[in-house]
Amino acid sequence: MNDSLQGCFLIASPHLPDPNFFRTVVLIIHHDDEGAFGLILNRPLEQTVAEVWDLVADSDCSCRQPINLGGPVDGQLMALHCNPEAAERPVVPGVYFSLEPEELEQIVQQPQGPFLMFSGYSGWGAGQLESEMQVGGWLTLPATRELVFADQEKLWKLASERVGLEILAPMLKSAPLPDDPSCN
Repeated sequence: MNDSLQGCFLIASPHLPDPNFFRTVVLIIHHDDEGAFGLILNRPLEQTVAEVWDLVADSDCSCRQPINLGGPVDGQLMALHCNPEAAERPVVPGVYFSLEPEELEQIVQQPQGPFLMFSGYSGWGAGQLESEMQVGGWLTLPATRELVFADQEKLWKLASERVGLEILAPMLKSAPLPDDPSCN
């Protein structure tokens, strides 16, 4: 697949009718001809990592960080993190994906930078995401470590603004500027 969105953000546009994705930013972990898999970055839940930890490990955990709802599809606990030693898959430079209990335990017990823990995921079958994009449901933006771990309450607005800047930047560069700005 030439147009893979792996490592990109999907930013829900106001035209996306699915309430599961209202004002969400999804990081695409995998995308090929068979479909796409991603995690919603800005849907924190009430439960903390410590409250669900016994589902994946026998060790104690005192992490009070909230679990995030990764999407409407049920799934095991998974993480986005900065620890290359616990990485199962690189996503973007400095951001890794893991779901194996041994890696999750290392991420939580010996954090090497920020991490996000998820319950559930977002998934699309073959051609489904492409169809949603054709009708204007999603905006895309190359993902960065900075935005993956940005303030979740501000993430949708930050990502939307960056998309707007990317759209406008080429037009602004090509517009001739007058010698005297007062002539505008």
